[in-house]
Amino acid sequence: MTSLEKLNALLQHVKHTFIGKDDIVDLLGITLLARENAFLLGPPGTAKSAIVRGLSNGVEDGKNFEYLLTRFTEPNEIFGPFDIRKLKDGDLVTNTEGMMPEASMVFLDEIFNANSAILNSLLMALNEKIFRRGKETKKLPALMFVGASNILPEDEALNALLDRFLIRVKCDYVNPDLLTEVLLAGWKLENNSNGTVPTIKSDEIRELQIQCRKVDLSPIRKEYVDLIHSLRNTGINVSDRRAVKIQNLIAASALICGREEAIISDLWVLKFIWDTEEQIEVLEGIVNHIIEKEVSEKAHPQAVFNKAPNAEEVMKEIQYLSERWDDSTLSFEEQNVIKDKLRYVQTRCDWIRNPDQKQYIQKEIESLWQKILKTIA
Repeated sequence: MTSLEKLNALLQHVKHTFIGKDDIVDLLGITLLARENAFLLGPPGTAKSAIVRGLSNGVEDGKNFEYLLTRFTEPNEIFGPFDIRKLKDGDLVTNTEGMMPEASMVFLDEIFNANSAILNSLLMALNEKIFRRGKETKKLPALMFVGASNILPEDEALNALLDRFLIRVKCDYVNPDLLTEVLLAGWKLENNSNGTVPTIKSDEIRELQIQCRKVDLSPIRKEYVDLIHSLRNTGINVSDRRAVKIQNLIAASALICGREEAIISDLWVLKFIWDTEEQIEVLEGIVNHIIEKEVSEKAHPQAVFNKAPNAEEVMKEIQYLSERWDDSTLSFEEQNVIKDKLRYVQTRCDWIRNPDQKQYIQKEIESLWQKILKTIA
């Protein structure tokens, strides 16, 4: 069995264990191949830590580090204490045994509780995979960092921390239709009767990460550049640095499907680069509009799957756009951004399953267009 087959077998096992979480598992697989970081947003009890743990258990020679951060978490709890033996000689050396600097898979729960004492070291670890403390500098063996929280940061100082997580995934309770399957799978997991866990070695994952950098992105380069421009025009901030790094995710989507070159549908990963929850539906509409033109049997399963919009979230976005339009200080460019966003929200409205909700939202969209037309006239 090849390294790629081993990884796909592990991901499939985790999907069978955690019903209704296929998108999260697939995105963690993409993040792992790309050697980037993923952030999970969701309330307690949505299996965030359990999914990461299930994936970590499949790395047979890897070390897992999992920690729940609080406002009072000290550096020693994450990076390890100073070595007492060497401290006597005047050397400040950290004893990292069993701590984050030695882990291959890292999960940090309630990541936005990180305080100033650990923030700088944490930012460097996430961005450069380097641990620095005083004169110490150590390259981290981490294959992937995963952070989680039930809220997005309100403090601007923590926005830099969110920025270190390239992929952002909303982790909700499963669809009620799947609850019976969830209960059965959970019972098996509780009783350790979930079967043999497929495994893969750390070095095999690192080899796949090297292969990922060799994927040919030239076939989709133009579409990718156009998509970045489109996102920026609708007010979704994609910095040059993030635009460069997102290419790793696109390449990972191609590689995990066994391809050496990217295709248009690999752009599906851009649905998960949002900064706010309000951007989720807009991103879904923009990206789907691009990839639905060329979805083939070679596409990643998540590219084919068009998640039904959350009617409540779509309504919130329309209300937000309506309130923004009423601002008399809007510039011409800002007005265009609102109109572009409304077009993409309108596209998403077509996928709402509940006919009553769909009809109501369509009326609200039409009402907002009428308001816009009157203002322009």
